[in-house]
Amino acid sequence: MIQKFLIVGSKSDPASRNIIMNLMDIGKFDFYIIEGEMLKTENLDPEKIKQFDMIIFTSKHKSEKHEKTLSIHAPGNFREIWGGGKEKMLGPASALFEKHLFEALVKEKEDSDLTRYSVTMEATHHGPLIERPSVFIEIGGTEDEWRDKGASFVAAKAIRNALKTWKENPYREIAVGIGGPHYCPGFNKIQLKSNVAISHIIPKYVSPITEEMILEAINKTVEEVDFVLIDWKGVGKAEERDKIIEILEKNYIHWKKISDINKS
Repeated sequence: MIQKFLIVGSKSDPASRNIIMNLMDIGKFDFYIIEGEMLKTENLDPEKIKQFDMIIFTSKHKSEKHEKTLSIHAPGNFREIWGGGKEKMLGPASALFEKHLFEALVKEKEDSDLTRYSVTMEATHHGPLIERPSVFIEIGGTEDEWRDKGASFVAAKAIRNALKTWKENPYREIAVGIGGPHYCPGFNKIQLKSNVAISHIIPKYVSPITEEMILEAINKTVEEVDFVLIDWKGVGKAEERDKIIEILEKNYIHWKKISDINKS
């Protein structure tokens, strides 16, 4: 069970600093503040990490298109190392807590005046690689967004309220996502509007999507996965889709299209 939470921040990350400062003002939490990059496993003390059930990393997100976002994602690398961690290895992820935190972030953003920001999940990417389940909550854009006090306050309130109201829901359906772009419009709707909780997301840009990737995403989901959820149009050509389905059926893994999910 997830009961003890550790919130990790970095002094070298302006978005992280601001989120942490807001959290210190609005509640009492267990913090772990480091000097360097959180993405690098070697910058973290594994013994401290082991004392907690869930690790929440507060971070900036660099956007090539300078998109203004508040985002959530699980860590890991499907192929080469992208900013930390190890090749072809994912960190443990909780679909239930990711859904809960995403819902809290959407609500806090909607209750704020941050109309220029969008709230989104991101596909699984970058490190660190740690033993405990973890999730990143990030402010995306440029230096201006990372230092935006309004954005950091919304992120902090989302964390506070998610921790305050956290309760595992055994009736959720647990899924791993496959397909789509880095920001996950199809999976966003499901995470917010359905009974399905999503952990790792394998994006189209890591294609060809392999059996190794799919099994790693399932095995690194802390809850038992009920099915794999496919962004039908977001996995590419029909032959690529057929290969994914062949892998799933070979391993007796149930799958559904995102259009199969009731979003009400």
